[in-house]
Amino acid sequence: MVNFTSNTYQMKREILSFSNKISKNLPKPERKFIADMNYGILASGSCLLTDIVDQLHEPSRKINIVDRLSRHLAKGTPKEALKAYLKQLKKWCPDHPVIHIDDSDVVKPDGYKFESLGWVRDGSESTATKNVYKKGYHVTEATVLIDSNHPVSIFSEIHSSKEKDFTSINNITFSAMERATALFEKATFVMDRGYDDNKMFLKLDSMGQDYVIRLTAKRKLLYHNKWVFATELRNRRKGKVKLPLFYKGKMHDAYLSHVKVQITASRKDIYLVLVYRLTEHPMMLATNKEIKSKDDVIKVAKLYFSRWKIEEYFRSKKQMFQFENFRVRKLKAINALNFYLTLCMAFLNHISMKSETNALKVAIIQTADPVKEKIAFCYYRLAKGISGILSYAKEGVRLWFRTKRPAYRQLCLKLAV
Repeated sequence: MVNFTSNTYQMKREILSFSNKISKNLPKPERKFIADMNYGILASGSCLLTDIVDQLHEPSRKINIVDRLSRHLAKGTPKEALKAYLKQLKKWCPDHPVIHIDDSDVVKPDGYKFESLGWVRDGSESTATKNVYKKGYHVTEATVLIDSNHPVSIFSEIHSSKEKDFTSINNITFSAMERATALFEKATFVMDRGYDDNKMFLKLDSMGQDYVIRLTAKRKLLYHNKWVFATELRNRRKGKVKLPLFYKGKMHDAYLSHVKVQITASRKDIYLVLVYRLTEHPMMLATNKEIKSKDDVIKVAKLYFSRWKIEEYFRSKKQMFQFENFRVRKLKAINALNFYLTLCMAFLNHISMKSETNALKVAIIQTADPVKEKIAFCYYRLAKGISGILSYAKEGVRLWFRTKRPAYRQLCLKLAV
């Protein structure tokens, strides 16, 4: 591809336009900082401050610029910026969105100076038979599926049980639910087996929200006035509704069934949706969504299987921007850096929503030089293409924030007559 400076200029303008929407209510130094962070992360494909500084192309000494960025990060996440981000995000979402909540980890095995560093299960090395624990932080994330069917984060917090004011992971999860409920009047929360907890069901019922939660083998349900294990109900039935699904890289024919039961927490009628022939043991999904036909059963199953998008969101965040490679030590600064990474992920979604014939989007995809023409998750190629276009830039974005000075009249002497 022939690279033109116009692509670089348009890319900078797009990034600055997006940054200004987030920082419009902040002082000018904060607006400059947010623009620097967004541009630097997207251009470098890294959250390491030294890599970000390399892309800013400023004449100052590198160590001085790193110190400046570090001082801003130490202030934490600006509330006005978060408010503006959520307001912008709401414009992309449907009226009744799907929200995925999941936990991940940030592993720092060689870290010693990081604040409140705890121990976490390393998901990349752990298996079904063996758990591997390393030093690191927990990450609680809530993403919403927008109209383009891509995930965008509405809540992301890095936390540790070693913090002085830490209460429980459940309270952080409740904070994510409360933010989503405040942003959207009605939503459907989709969660995995780790959230099969009476407290979760009670919380969602109290907020009047829909949910699809996968159950564990220990769950008991009330069926015909008798408490039985969910596995017993699962073994009694067989799937009757056929659903072709792409699961773990292959097409499968799943078979679905459902039964009305009650949960131990609220004693409200819910539905147990059973998914056969995909895994060794059939999946058990609990939902309070009304089921009146086989289409409703299929819809509930598809809602749960859309959960792979938040897992792909975690993976892309770590691979594209080296999420686990940060060096800032204070937890407040780490969460601030995480917020600016979230903004960059939202910017990728902003680009993905553009028309396929948009000149800038076409240039980004051509620069990325993808192997496949069509994919379901486009963040990887967009990040690669944006970084490739910005690699031709000779200057950062500081010159776009020139101080506007008043035009002074020329000095003239009045002669006495």
